[in-house]
Amino acid sequence: MKGNDKIIEHLNARLAEELTAINQYMVHAEMCENWGYDKLHDLIRKRSIDEMKHAEKLIARILFLEGRPTVSHLNKIHIGAEIPKMHESDHVYELDAVKGYNETIRLAVEVGDNGTRELIESILKEEEMHVDWLEAQMDQIRQMGIQAYLGEQID
Repeated sequence: MKGNDKIIEHLNARLAEELTAINQYMVHAEMCENWGYDKLHDLIRKRSIDEMKHAEKLIARILFLEGRPTVSHLNKIHIGAEIPKMHESDHVYELDAVKGYNETIRLAVEVGDNGTRELIESILKEEEMHVDWLEAQMDQIRQMGIQAYLGEQID
């Protein structure tokens, strides 16, 4: 089914965001494992896998709309040198993703592409859960201090 060119352009922009997030989160997860923060490693790795699933859905939708998925483009990756910086950079990235998905939903409604709208709404809900998790982590660091927080991350 031939899709709207602007929708395909938006889907490819969201795909670039997801592919970038996969890389950023995977590096953060492996850094946590290297430092012995096994709980954080597992949770951040799971978030990276969530982003892989989002990328897969976006690719499938782009192909369905007879577009070409652009998988060679990544946005700037922000690797945090310590846990609070990781959470902060991931939080900024997730907020940007939420904003982008909302823009794509608006466009999908405007052009009457309800299949894309439904897909993007389902991904948006998961991205909002990622934002919520990161905000909870940053709140815990503020409330208990970084040392106590990190002590909780060791298995």
